[in-house]
Amino acid sequence: MNFHRNHWLLLGTIFFGFIGLAFIIAILPAQWMQSNTAPLPQAKPLSDLEQRGLEVYIAEGCVACHTQQVRPLPMDSPWGRPAAAADYALLGPMDIWRPYSPAVLGSARTGPDLSNVGARQSSETWQYLHLYNPRSVVKDSIMPAYPWLFEPATGVEGDAPVMTVPEAYAPKGGKVVPTPQGQALVAYLLALRQIPIEGAGSMAKASTTKNSQAGGSTKSGPGDDASAKGATLYANNCASCHQANGQGLPGTFPPLAGNAVVLAEDPSEHIDTILHGAQGRTIDGTEYASPMPGFADQLDDDQVAAIINHERTSWGNDAPTVTAEDVAGRREAGGK
Repeated sequence: MNFHRNHWLLLGTIFFGFIGLAFIIAILPAQWMQSNTAPLPQAKPLSDLEQRGLEVYIAEGCVACHTQQVRPLPMDSPWGRPAAAADYALLGPMDIWRPYSPAVLGSARTGPDLSNVGARQSSETWQYLHLYNPRSVVKDSIMPAYPWLFEPATGVEGDAPVMTVPEAYAPKGGKVVPTPQGQALVAYLLALRQIPIEGAGSMAKASTTKNSQAGGSTKSGPGDDASAKGATLYANNCASCHQANGQGLPGTFPPLAGNAVVLAEDPSEHIDTILHGAQGRTIDGTEYASPMPGFADQLDDDQVAAIINHERTSWGNDAPTVTAEDVAGRREAGGK
């Protein structure tokens, strides 16, 4: 039989061969993995609001630029620990019409990976401003704005949070409120928090690994470039809110340049703020309602000290520096 001359036989072999290989190589292993992979012990299913946020995330095409799969590579270490199959065990079908889990892993890394964005950037206010106009909080961002997820503030907004937008990007009136879709999307983004896996390393440990592989060290000591380390840690953890120049965002995130807490002789309040966060403080006559997250679980004592020393010696600040031992003492005291 001239197999190569029988077009129908050749086409049928190719077609059914492809279907068979797809089942063997992709579909059956995926079904087995989904059926036999248990979620991590501390994992919780998405709430109704977060589930709606996932639908908005998919509808707005966020997966086109953002992944949710941290690779075991040094370049991915700032985004969290390497992803594991158990991270996706609770990601089920959207509804009866969409019987497969949504494709949120992504492949394009135009923007940062979002697997741990809820822990990495836990400020609800920052997330809203970033959606309204990314340039309002990240000057060089190339992410498109999503103003249709917001409405002008009218004075009576119910439970919707009112966002004061920086003047350069503000609409008429200067304030906006997120729509239900915007609130759901931010709730979903804040729910994206990796659960630590023993042996896999935390976000802070991952950063330590990257630094070590680059030939550096996260421990201060003779010969270390402590200033560069503090600047890097500040850029990765603080600059998105307080800005690279330490000026913050007026009325939203306080400045660190000339800040009385940063310049204080006694660094206790400065250390406590970074370890445990803060909310509702009045600085230089301006009230800042946006909560600042604490970094006690993400950063070790030496890293916190490096950030504090960077803040105390940058942008014209000239205050006494601290040591990792100072941070350890405040951490043990548990003060806020």
